[in-house]
Amino acid sequence: MPKILLIQGPNLSYLGRRQPEIYGRTSAAELDAILREHARANGYDLTIFYTHSEGGAIERLYRAAADEGIDGLVMNPAGFIFAGYALRDCLRAVPFPYVEVHITNIDKRGFRSVLAEAAVGMVAGFGVQSYILGLEAMLEHLKHRGRGRTRSARKRGAARGGR
Repeated sequence: MPKILLIQGPNLSYLGRRQPEIYGRTSAAELDAILREHARANGYDLTIFYTHSEGGAIERLYRAAADEGIDGLVMNPAGFIFAGYALRDCLRAVPFPYVEVHITNIDKRGFRSVLAEAAVGMVAGFGVQSYILGLEAMLEHLKHRGRGRTRSARKRGAARGGR
């Protein structure tokens, strides 16, 4: 079963209340429930982490890389897109792919993500549906990247003397 980490950047814990005319009325708790149901229905393990600090995101990524066997990262970096150079360096160092998601079309709003170059792809502008699309893109990427076997499955096989 693939293991995906979802990191939610600054202010995303306030979804549904913060600028609903831009970000919609779906609350963080409602979004979490939708995404956990998607994970259950599609057979993958999903861990969701919220942080308002770049350092918190970096610590979480290194812990995921060192101790948790995470296969992929989906992240809405929110405000980290403007100056998250330390986070970008971390994304380059961890051994799993990254898909960036945004609720709004950041290009249309005149923003550019400094993290995007570390991503295998980006989904933006589809509201909270961007998360579902990003998770599905990650699952497809993992399937093709490992010929159907995730990194943690290969690691388990190697530990048992498998291929």
